[in-house]
Amino acid sequence: MKILFTFFIPSGGVETLNRMRSRVLRQHGVEAHLLYNQAGTGLQNISDIPVFITNSDADLRAIVQQQQYDAAIVTSDFTMAYRLRQAGFTKPILFEAQGFGMWKDAYLTVLESEPFVKHFTNGILMPPTAHLTELFDLLCPDVPRYVIPNMIDLSRFPKLDVPAPKNPIVAWIGRLEPNKNWSEFMFICYGLLQVKPGLQIRMYTDETLAAPEERNAFYGLIEQLNLTGNLHTLHSVPNDQMPYHYSLIRASGGMVISTSKMEGFGYAVGEAMACRCPVLSTDSDGVRAFIVPDVTGTFYPLGDIASAIRKALRLMEDTALRQQMTEAAYRHLQTQLSPDAYATSLIQTLYALGS
Repeated sequence: MKILFTFFIPSGGVETLNRMRSRVLRQHGVEAHLLYNQAGTGLQNISDIPVFITNSDADLRAIVQQQQYDAAIVTSDFTMAYRLRQAGFTKPILFEAQGFGMWKDAYLTVLESEPFVKHFTNGILMPPTAHLTELFDLLCPDVPRYVIPNMIDLSRFPKLDVPAPKNPIVAWIGRLEPNKNWSEFMFICYGLLQVKPGLQIRMYTDETLAAPEERNAFYGLIEQLNLTGNLHTLHSVPNDQMPYHYSLIRASGGMVISTSKMEGFGYAVGEAMACRCPVLSTDSDGVRAFIVPDVTGTFYPLGDIASAIRKALRLMEDTALRQQMTEAAYRHLQTQLSPDAYATSLIQTLYALGS
C-alpha cells in the first residue's frame, strides 16, 4: 500500500506526527509520502521520507498520476480533498482533524469543512479528543468517523544522561500565537523568579510562524517583566536535538509548562514525558492523551497563575514526586500511544475503505 499525507506547512505537531507515522508504517509494509503546500522549518527534520512542496494544481495532478497512491489523508486542509478529486484521485480520502485552535476557531473550521468532507472524502480521521468529537457530532453527524489515538515513537526521545545545570530550567514550546497562551507562561515565570531568582527560562519557538504584532507583544512583555537576564529564546531547534533539551530540563530539576487554551493533541508534552521530564499543563483537552492528573503530569486551571506557581514549586522541590510521576508517564506512553498499535489501526481502516 502507498499513501499520501498532506498538510499546509512542515511545522509543529503535525510535522512530528507525519514523520513518526511514516516511519512506523514503513515497518508494516506501507510506503508513505508527504505533501506540504509551502516550505517550513520542519523540513530540516525530514531526511528519509519522500516529500513534495507545492501548492500548484498542475503539480498535484502530476504527483497523483505518477505515484498512484492507494489512499490519502488530508490534515486540516479540507480544500485539499476537493483538489485531489479534481486532480483525478479516485481512491479513499480521509479528512484528519488534529487541532484547530481555540473552540471558536475550531467551530468555524468544522462548519466550513462540512460540505467538502461530506462530498469529497470517505470519512473523518481523528484522535479521541473531546472538543473535536463534540464539534463533529454537532456539525457533521452523518459523516463516518474513525477514531485512532495518536502515537509517539519513544525510540526517538530517549532519556539522556547530562550534567545537571546549577539552576532549574522551566521551558515552554510552541508558536507565538494566542491559543498557545505564551504570555501566561511569562507571568508564571515572573512569579517563580520571586522565589527562585536564579531560575532559567527557555522558550522554544518558530518565529517565522508568528504574526508581527505577536512578536512585538512578546518582546515588549519580556522588557515589561524584566525577564531578559533569565530568558533564553531558542528558534527552530531540530527535532532530533530535543531529547538533549528535555533531558537537560529534567536534570536541572525543572519542567516543561504548557499554557495552551485548546490542544488537539500537544506533542511537546508527550516528547517531554518520553524523556522523563516533568510536565505542568493547562487542561487543554488533547493533552489528556498524555496526562493522567497527578499521576503522569500535573494540571493547573487556565488563567490561575498563583496555582501554576504553587504546583511548579512543588514539582521542583519534591524529588520523590518527580521520580514517581515521570516513570508513570513513560509507562503510560508505552501502553497507550504505541506506534505499532497506531499503524495497525490505520492500515485496517484503510483496507476497510477499499485501499
